[in-house]
Amino acid sequence: RRFGYDGKGQLQLDSPESATKAWKALGGVPLIAEQRMQFSREVSIVAARKNNGEVCFYPLTENVHKHGILRRSQVSLHDSLQSMAEDYAQRVMNELKYVGVLAFEFFDCDGELVANEIAPRVHNSGHWTIEGAVTSQFENHLRAILDWPLGDTRVRALCVMYNIIGEKSANKMLQKVPDAHVHFYGKAPRPGRKLGHVTLLGSTVQNALVVEDILDGRLESELLKTVVHRKRSVI
Repeated sequence: RRFGYDGKGQLQLDSPESATKAWKALGGVPLIAEQRMQFSREVSIVAARKNNGEVCFYPLTENVHKHGILRRSQVSLHDSLQSMAEDYAQRVMNELKYVGVLAFEFFDCDGELVANEIAPRVHNSGHWTIEGAVTSQFENHLRAILDWPLGDTRVRALCVMYNIIGEKSANKMLQKVPDAHVHFYGKAPRPGRKLGHVTLLGSTVQNALVVEDILDGRLESELLKTVVHRKRSVI
């Protein structure tokens, strides 16, 4: 029930008989058994609430994971499930009398949202708001706690964010991609560890594919300048 994140401390059970083996493999500690869901995508919403009940919401993001770790979050404007996600988030925050930023992850199951995770803090899937929103999730967290007016959550431009996982050597290449905003967290590299993220703001599909190739080790430095285009379009 603790320290299960980013694919760590988790196992999939294919039969009831494998439960004992999984329990031992995970340290013989109390565990949570979760139903395996059939879903079309995972989405998350970041919200902020003040003590007086004032709330604000950022647009839904569509999240893609790799090896159990969040790899990509893309802003989803005008999503048909936005109002449903806001309703669920606000009801929970009001019930808890929550103050600050809180993130909800959902599975999209045929147009219905099933809660996957609730994070009582700023959230990785909302890091795009640093450049991509008028007011970032970090600023709105402080505004909510300090009882200041909540900031504007409008999106400046369509954007997509990629986590930098386990390898820091791609930094110089990422810095060369137009419209890329690279953030490192000062962590020592190790396999499966989130070392930072890169946000592409109002960039091209081509540049997004370049970032994916860099992070997956498919692009050599000398080839970078031949594939990056500065033509602006919507991701």
